Amino acid sequence: MDSTINTDLAQAYARDGFIGGLPVLSAKAAAHHRQMLEDAEVQIGPLHYHSKVHTILRPPYELATHPTLLDLVEKILGPDILLYNVTYVIKEPATPAFVSWHQDLTYWGFDGDEQVSAWLALSVASAQSGCMRMIPGSHTQGICDQKTGDDPDNVLLQSQTIENVREEDAVLCPLKPGEASLHHGWTIHASSPNTSNDRRIGLNIQYINPRMRQKKAASDSAMLIRGEDRYGHYETDQPATEWLPQDAATRIQESTQKYHAISGRPNDP
Repeated sequence: MDSTINTDLAQAYARDGFIGGLPVLSAKAAAHHRQMLEDAEVQIGPLHYHSKVHTILRPPYELATHPTLLDLVEKILGPDILLYNVTYVIKEPATPAFVSWHQDLTYWGFDGDEQVSAWLALSVASAQSGCMRMIPGSHTQGICDQKTGDDPDNVLLQSQTIENVREEDAVLCPLKPGEASLHHGWTIHASSPNTSNDRRIGLNIQYINPRMRQKKAASDSAMLIRGEDRYGHYETDQPATEWLPQDAATRIQESTQKYHAISGRPNDP
């Protein structure tokens, strides 16, 4: 990608707190990765909202470390990048599942905000299928109060919700299969139910700068995927080595529980 375009994208990210419609994969490659996901689901069950899937299944690791995606993230985070978490986020067709207005960094326990959330579409993410909606510039406000709950239709672990968001300020962030968006951890965003006749499938990827520490737990884990880690704040996650290991179902449950032990409670004061 041209360096001038990259500079423009970085400036837009700094201004708005997000960038959308970034080409990463061909439509054919996106369809191939979707098929591998759905083949895995036939074997081990639904993979929606499980954590650290890149340490167990090879395809999400390959997507999270795709050079085109990392080049874009590097323009924002710099040359040293840790891969913190990778999660499939799937909305089934004609279902009430939604994501309330929230900020990604609220529950993660980091002592800074040098983080980028990537969302890579493996199917069409449109207004009809419940693509993300962003509030431009909201990342400059810092952390907002969020009310927690237990709405079974809310995809978020805590049903955390920022109230009184001005809906008229929201910008849709549609994606074609193979396209990605990047957004800041304080950018307020949400998504509506999928009213289409196809699954809305995305891979959510969290990248962090090695400088940041985890404050909520004595230990946490991440994986160096570009540059250097001069700090050593994290235990080392290991990348998946095969498409679907025999113990994948058990390992995915364990990795999700471990991740939720940190993200499933509010940040310490």
